[in-house]
Amino acid sequence: MQARQAHTPSYYAASAHAAPERPALNDHLEADVAIVGGGFTGVASALSLAERGYSVVLLEANRIGWGASGRNGGQVLAGWSGESELVKQLGPKAEEFLWKTRYLGNEIVEARLQKYDIKCDYTHGAATVAFNAKQMKALEEEYANCVEHGAGDVLELVDGPHLRRHAATDAYIGGLIDRRGAHCHPLNLLLGEAAAAEKNGVKIFEGTQVTTIDHGPSPAVQTENGSVRAKHVILAGNAYHLLEKDKLRGLMLPAKTYVIATAPLGDELAHELLPDNLAICDSNWVLDYFRLTGDKRLLFGGRCTYSNRDIEDIEGELAPRMRKIFPQLQNTKVDFGWGGVIGIPLNRVPLIGKVSDNVFYAQGYAGHGVNCSHIVGEMFADAIRGKETGVDLFDAARHFRIPAADAIGGPMLALGMTWYRMRDALGV
Repeated sequence: MQARQAHTPSYYAASAHAAPERPALNDHLEADVAIVGGGFTGVASALSLAERGYSVVLLEANRIGWGASGRNGGQVLAGWSGESELVKQLGPKAEEFLWKTRYLGNEIVEARLQKYDIKCDYTHGAATVAFNAKQMKALEEEYANCVEHGAGDVLELVDGPHLRRHAATDAYIGGLIDRRGAHCHPLNLLLGEAAAAEKNGVKIFEGTQVTTIDHGPSPAVQTENGSVRAKHVILAGNAYHLLEKDKLRGLMLPAKTYVIATAPLGDELAHELLPDNLAICDSNWVLDYFRLTGDKRLLFGGRCTYSNRDIEDIEGELAPRMRKIFPQLQNTKVDFGWGGVIGIPLNRVPLIGKVSDNVFYAQGYAGHGVNCSHIVGEMFADAIRGKETGVDLFDAARHFRIPAADAIGGPMLALGMTWYRMRDALGV
């Protein structure tokens, strides 16, 4: 029997709400929907379906929130990654969908926090910041586009001096503040939603790795010691997904990203650094992001790698970058450092679609997972009910596939990331 892995040692794991250790599947079950993967996509989909009256079984190889959903930066960002590519390929229909769903994930999360009384330090306010004139111009264009589409009322475009009222650093020349964006403790959000799903009848099994899927009118999800026969299957493994390789191999390769969290700063220093508690990310291709936690630590992440090599000294890599942004933290201790794998498709467009008429998949949100996974959960629930949804839209998108990706993908992407780091350094 597979030994389930515990959550990665992190600030999130150390401050997570109590959650039961759920049993492994050791039976043969039937359900309306079988879901593979216990991250945001799997759990959000399970809850959406259960609220509509479907019977759902969810299978997670390790623990709920073991992967990127329980380790990420906790930023609930507006919109989708790869938007310009999706519009370029699919035109006005895609553009209409993207504007319609820009904050839908935030709305779904916020409704669930209230309905199920989930505590996860959810706080409004985010900003994207610019290091140079080219990045600032891109933010100005984004702001103008949002205003044109009636979405500018929650945004504020600011120059460097004005930005310093929101972040006490001289590192940036300006930014775009989004009062509708948010940040949270993602693992506690996910654990709260998993508990809500179970209250709605979802059966969740941990330590249960899916080995194969038998396709057909009633597909069967096979595990080492059991199976689930269902009318529909949802594959929600993201970067750790190993099934359906003929359909999905080479479209997305895992990238490793890292996070540190300081010791508690205290109210005074925390307010000095980020007076209105914004979550901030920069505009570089190889970006950094940071925010305050509920107990007033600074959480600082970034340093994305594509070479399939782990950074052994996470604090040594990230703390100097953090202190370059905030010299005020020169003597502040770092209490936690962790890393993990995230999914980034090569064209940044999330991989969402169907393997067959009754087997769906979603992965590769490229940093927008908290928001977009909740939208996808609703999309899958609607698709299973036979309604037209964005699933077909994303399924029509074209993706570049790297031949022999398992063998050469990492080195190729490492070379590409070196190029993008050079662009960031040169401001081009």
